Amino acid sequence: MEKKVHNFNPGPAALPFPVLKEIKENFLNFSGSGMSIVETSHRSPLFDEVLNDAVNRTKRLLGLDENYHVLFIQGGASLQFCMIPMNLALPGGPVNYINTGTWSTKAIKEARIQGKDVKVIASSEDKDFSYIPSDFTVDRQASYLHFTSNNTIRGTQWQEFPNGEGIPLISDMSSDFMSRPIDVKPFGLVYAGAQKNIGPSGIAMVIIRDDMLERVPDNLPTMLKYTTYKDNRSLFNTPPTFAIYVIDLVLKWLEETIGGLKEIEQINKQKASLIYDVIDNSDIYHGTTDVKSRSLMNVTFRLPDKKTEERFLAEATQNGLHGLKGHKSVGGCRASLYNAITIDSVTELVAFMREFEEEL
Repeated sequence: MEKKVHNFNPGPAALPFPVLKEIKENFLNFSGSGMSIVETSHRSPLFDEVLNDAVNRTKRLLGLDENYHVLFIQGGASLQFCMIPMNLALPGGPVNYINTGTWSTKAIKEARIQGKDVKVIASSEDKDFSYIPSDFTVDRQASYLHFTSNNTIRGTQWQEFPNGEGIPLISDMSSDFMSRPIDVKPFGLVYAGAQKNIGPSGIAMVIIRDDMLERVPDNLPTMLKYTTYKDNRSLFNTPPTFAIYVIDLVLKWLEETIGGLKEIEQINKQKASLIYDVIDNSDIYHGTTDVKSRSLMNVTFRLPDKKTEERFLAEATQNGLHGLKGHKSVGGCRASLYNAITIDSVTELVAFMREFEEEL
């Protein structure tokens, strides 16, 4: 069995091929049980082993101490946009946000819906979110500082995280989670929709620090409280067991096959540099972001006109290069280079880009 196409989709995105093979080979008989993983009780020792392994691998990969808890919550990153201010905004205190694009904008909207004192302390909207802002001052009374670490639509990424000056950082890391080492200590909470870098859609991983849990109000609905998930090991209700199983396999691949976050970061840098090199030395491809803010995960670019872009995308698909169309809100082209994308796939894309330019 071999993969037939190169999958550059932005999410749901490519999964490591060895993981897909393992799922296929064990789907009908999980761990010798005679049942599929999707038939296995979430209260069973079999699934308990999967859940514990996923949590432990996450802690090892990120170097988390006992002050941090790994939670699995349905609803993707979008549910976290409302849960964060609901759970973590201190009474009478403002919440600080840095706006770098669509997902930050959505998070800000959800906090405002709840009547929170939202202060957007920096934004790159003035230049169509083409850069990461560096000039801002954190409110000393802020409950937290929220930012999006990588912007899938605009192709920008924080190279160095903002300094919260003691204010807890909170970050939506959906599209670059587990793609590089991070220092977790300044973060009160990190969250990531699984469907880009660590698994299938429909679930978010949330990493939360003990002191953040102390903020959770008692009067919130049970399923919207972080303490519900922490106190019940993400098993208060039936979780998406298959998604957690796949996440565990992806983390195993990342830890045991790749070797960890330092190793995958070097691979990701190599992949991105191959494509940026083509863009920077081309007469027809033009990057859409400030060079210092370029993403390693989502390389965005334009061609001279819409007709040429449509031809490029059509011919790319004919050549087995899928998912290169830019987001509908901005157009253009985008190559998403998440952890599962191989150097071979990027090499094929680069060869096609050069050939397309030569024949144009």
